[in-house]
Amino acid sequence: MSTGTGQRGPTLGARRAVPPGDSVLRGRALITGGTSGIGLSFAHALAARGCDLVLVARDAARLDKTAEQLRWRYGVDVETLRADLADRGDVAAVAARLEDADNPVEVLVNNAGRGVHVRLLDADTTEHESALDLMVRAVLVLGGAAGRAMRARGHGVIINVSSVAGLIPMGMYSAIKSWVRTYSESLALELAGTGVRVTTLLPGWVRTEFHERAGIRASSIPGALWLEADDVVAECLQDVEKGRLRSVPSKRFAVLAFLAEHGPRPAVRRVTAQLSRSRR
Repeated sequence: MSTGTGQRGPTLGARRAVPPGDSVLRGRALITGGTSGIGLSFAHALAARGCDLVLVARDAARLDKTAEQLRWRYGVDVETLRADLADRGDVAAVAARLEDADNPVEVLVNNAGRGVHVRLLDADTTEHESALDLMVRAVLVLGGAAGRAMRARGHGVIINVSSVAGLIPMGMYSAIKSWVRTYSESLALELAGTGVRVTTLLPGWVRTEFHERAGIRASSIPGALWLEADDVVAECLQDVEKGRLRSVPSKRFAVLAFLAEHGPRPAVRRVTAQLSRSRR
């Protein structure tokens, strides 16, 4: 069993920016999956606001390289915590970091995730179970740890990354992201009135390494539907500042999400079946 280990480095680079006095995005932010894709965009956006960072990922070398670049560029402190969030021991180590009262985390971004390559009817459920550990159990444990610590201080922000895919029936990944959305809104209700904000991010198709790793044929997705990770994160952070419980970046995906959630279910299933076939 691997164990996550924290590492701090010297602050380099130019003087950091000072966030607005009324901003809820301040202090130290912990980002899971913070070395690539949407997680890396969160790291850049929050560091640019002057937030110190705790980056969590599996690849130690990539963690160190990313941390060094962020320190140099933004002049913020960056800790690294190597952890595999499908491993329960590693999740416990990250949860302990979130509950550290001496070095509080003010912003949690529950972002780590991956595609699920197997069908629901496959006899071997190993990949399904690993995905549940990574994108359900870890989100539950880390969200709870952060929520308790932030509630005790009376302020903080939790961002849980779901997906527009969680609004349609497209296999295990959709089922998991549907859970994340419902969990996140339920957590927001439990924390109402405590000073802790919870926002669910539901991105559409974003240009990252995710789709290549998941074995998805990106060429089957119309170009107009692709979003840039930096734009997705910028819109999400604006929604956090406004106190919104849900963020669906871009007008086109806001419309598609509305239709997926409120449209006739037989029609949604037909469109989803066609989309699934086109990606194989």
